[in-house]
Amino acid sequence: MTDDPTDALLDAALMHVPFDGWSETTFRAAIADSGIDATVARGLFPRGAIDLARAYHRRGDRIMQDRLAATDMAGMRFRDKVVLAVRTRIEASENREAVRRGSTFFSLPPYAAEGARMIWDTADAILLAIGDTSEDGTWYTKRLSLSGVYSATVLYWLGDDSVGHHETWGFLDRRIEDVMRFEKAKATARKTPLVGPLVALPETLLSRLRRPGGGRRHDIPGGARD
Repeated sequence: MTDDPTDALLDAALMHVPFDGWSETTFRAAIADSGIDATVARGLFPRGAIDLARAYHRRGDRIMQDRLAATDMAGMRFRDKVVLAVRTRIEASENREAVRRGSTFFSLPPYAAEGARMIWDTADAILLAIGDTSEDGTWYTKRLSLSGVYSATVLYWLGDDSVGHHETWGFLDRRIEDVMRFEKAKATARKTPLVGPLVALPETLLSRLRRPGGGRRHDIPGGARD
């Protein structure tokens, strides 16, 4: 058993999530099974199962980052790096039922903004892990596009029973190709005198929303804060 109480509680919770979801029942069962003091558990996860589900999602991000850091991506095209990173992040989830239950939970109106923030943070983590250095309005547009691709691919994966999830990876390839075609079309349009300024306008406006001084993390425009 891990000595980290956060991981101990998460590992214990994953045994109950398929039956009780990310709920108070699961949280209490995790406390009992892990042997972690209830006061310590509440200190780590003040909102109980909600914070436990968030911690599970963040753990997937960290596993993905560690795996990519150990992968030689030299010479890979940007699109291939994105495909690899998204696939690595989904495989880092490991427990498909926990992801299914989390997707349902964070689609509920009281938690939808928080769920969107988690997806945004995952897109951010993926792009940072593959070396994205954008600083203008494309910082936002890349993360918006990748958030959509990641969310759609996770939903496809949850219903995919193909061997090795090969249908999911084919779906991911197609979504990335769609995004790349759109970006190429935008690049062409930017060179057109009449259309170019209109295409560039959204990214210009988004770049002005950035806080002074920049930084690794940025808020979602209009999104929830931690």
